[in-house]
Amino acid sequence: MHVLVIGANGTTGSMVVEKLAKSEQHLVKAMIRKTEQAPKMEELGARPIIADLESEFDYALEDVNAVIFAAGSGPDTGADKTTAVDEEGAKKAVDYAKEKGIERFIMLSSVGADDPSVASENETFHHYLQAKHNADEHLKQSGLDYTIIRPVGLEDEPAKGKITASKSLANKKGTITREDVATVLVESLLINGLKNMSIEIENSDESDIVPALEKL
Repeated sequence: MHVLVIGANGTTGSMVVEKLAKSEQHLVKAMIRKTEQAPKMEELGARPIIADLESEFDYALEDVNAVIFAAGSGPDTGADKTTAVDEEGAKKAVDYAKEKGIERFIMLSSVGADDPSVASENETFHHYLQAKHNADEHLKQSGLDYTIIRPVGLEDEPAKGKITASKSLANKKGTITREDVATVLVESLLINGLKNMSIEIENSDESDIVPALEKL
């Protein structure tokens, strides 16, 4: 597939770009905000394209047939930026994908996005989950072939390569490495059984990543 990665310069996004570029099954275009980020994307093996989620960026989706949305405003940017990037930016990406007949849309979301009220005592986190929830619901109603990936808490540790994947994890307080999340995002592109599903993932000793996803 020819895949656009939105949020390509982020930690997880960069891992997604690298994994796609190393795959013989995919070509990758990396959406970045700044021209100085382009050499990094080229070094990873992607074709960079300069675009901003907070502006019009429909041109970024030309000549691709799949999108991985891995963008996020980060925890310290404030509610307005969270709304602009995690909700409105994601919704625009979905709308553009629908306009252009994109075949697959993979959304990186978060555990808790199905029910933001779980974070009602933490205003910042509640707002973040609500933004993710609204973007996820917009994708579900779009008619696109989608998969929504909801990881538990993220770690910057080396990949463990084993996960539990479920429509709803029994324990939502686990952790998962960013690299394993990146692998899940990439592998989800070609697993037909994941179409039109929302799944939660965590590191465990249960299963290698691809078998864990294929059994859903």
